[in-house]
Amino acid sequence: MTICLSTNGLSVYELAGAPVKLLVSTTHGVRVLERDGAAAPWRITGHVLDGKHVSAMMIVPGGGIFAAVHHGGLFHSADDGATWEQRTEGLTIEHVYSLGYRVRPEGTVLYAGTEPVSLFRSFDNGFNWEELPAIGQVPGHEKWTFPPPPHFAHTKNFMFDPRDPDVFYATVEQGALLKTIDGGVTWRELGSFYRPDDAWYKDVHRVAAHPSNPDELYMATGIGLYRSDDAGESWARLTDPGFRIGYPDQILFPPGPDDVMLMSGSEADPTVWHTSHHAHGTVMLSRDRGATWEDASSGIVGDGRANIEAFNMAVYPGGVSLFAGNTDGEVYASDDRAGNWSLIAQGLKPISKGRHFRNLQPVAG
Repeated sequence: MTICLSTNGLSVYELAGAPVKLLVSTTHGVRVLERDGAAAPWRITGHVLDGKHVSAMMIVPGGGIFAAVHHGGLFHSADDGATWEQRTEGLTIEHVYSLGYRVRPEGTVLYAGTEPVSLFRSFDNGFNWEELPAIGQVPGHEKWTFPPPPHFAHTKNFMFDPRDPDVFYATVEQGALLKTIDGGVTWRELGSFYRPDDAWYKDVHRVAAHPSNPDELYMATGIGLYRSDDAGESWARLTDPGFRIGYPDQILFPPGPDDVMLMSGSEADPTVWHTSHHAHGTVMLSRDRGATWEDASSGIVGDGRANIEAFNMAVYPGGVSLFAGNTDGEVYASDDRAGNWSLIAQGLKPISKGRHFRNLQPVAG
């Protein structure tokens, strides 16, 4: 049972049993972690795609594993991560930021989001790609940007509506929350959350839908967490920059009580990291759909420098395993729904979205 841990890849895996192999994306390739069984310790067993900053990974049922690379295109493995080949035919933008897929009656469709903002799709498991450029031509796109040079916004993440294979959402960092109802051919912005006095312009990180109601959406942004009860048409802000996670990113809904959700992120945005060199990344838990929160980071140790940049979950009969990777190259795991975390790997290269890790390097004495 294999899963992947990456900053902008799949965040939920449904397995037949507990995961025993974990592929971790880093700024210098993918590290392979394995264990002999559900209760056995994890160990580092391999290193592939060395030298490549892997942004997103996903496992496609029956289609192998894909890895998206910052400024390096797209790679595919048909042998559980042992060997890799490029699959970039038709992929005219090689800075691939995000990945996703939809299983349709006629076959599986793959999607790749890029920097600058665009969208590519493949109907043949990545052998050939076609561009769907409308995502980057939505009215207002001229305002899209990203603070670090070269200031190009990117297609950061996808969220797919489980009821209709043609409906999904895409987040643009920084610039927009977008929705398509025709498989990515055309797009409409859902921008009612924005206020002119927001510290950042539509800094949308990702959207997650409540498992029991796909119209109940939660959106992590650079200034806090939002909730929508009408599929993104209107939004209520649940947290602000003064909250413990002032800069949220990942959102998970572990199986169990409907009201429980998890969120990871940092205390403040990366402009603060640049001077403090501390992100104070953490995990928090809500038992009432985001109205109130409590700490869920027991066992995640350190000096507060690192940010959690990858956070995902494997669900299987009788259990759920959570994994968190940070900019210090550490990986933590929890088998009790974030009640306690254990360090399962350290000394890896940073697990980081873009250049985030550079702001969190140790300061020379």
